Amino acid sequence: MIIETHLNDGTPVCIRRVRKDDEQRLKDGIARLSPQSRYLRFFSGMREVPPQVLQALVTVDGHKHIAWGALRSDLADTPALGVVHAFRDKDDPETAEFSVAVIDEYHGQGLARLLCAVLLLDCAREGLDHLEVHILPENRPALALARSLGAEGRGYEDGVSQFEIDIPEALAALKVEADVPGLAAVFAQFADAVD
Repeated sequence: MIIETHLNDGTPVCIRRVRKDDEQRLKDGIARLSPQSRYLRFFSGMREVPPQVLQALVTVDGHKHIAWGALRSDLADTPALGVVHAFRDKDDPETAEFSVAVIDEYHGQGLARLLCAVLLLDCAREGLDHLEVHILPENRPALALARSLGAEGRGYEDGVSQFEIDIPEALAALKVEADVPGLAAVFAQFADAVD
């Protein structure tokens, strides 16, 4: 399934599942993140992700690991602009750990919400009820995004805040989101798409 939509400034994007052959695209995208964004996302300032982590990020089965990426569809090399992941919890199969990353130059354009909507829709289809997210307290944009999705605090451990997101509630919040016009296309295309 490929979902065609646009960012708040009209930039066309396609959102599709992450594939094995996206490894280099993902590696390039991580390298394009600012040191601050890499730290906030990976809790480390590393410029390159270790090969085993990169391998895990592109090993997607659509059930235990659900991942979607956004590509700039009007450029020939279709660079990655952002990615979102859900890794199912082995002990609680109705819950998954959630993360999202967006290239710095595309912050504030609604891309994180577009990616979240697609992931949440796919997670709901896969029988997940909740997502867990771990956020550094200084990551104000991620905290704001999580709260806009109805995240509830579940604790604080090793300097990291832990939240839980109820998937149906988060989807309901995104459906009425007026600040991201591209969301309507996500909901419509996801509902109409047949894998």
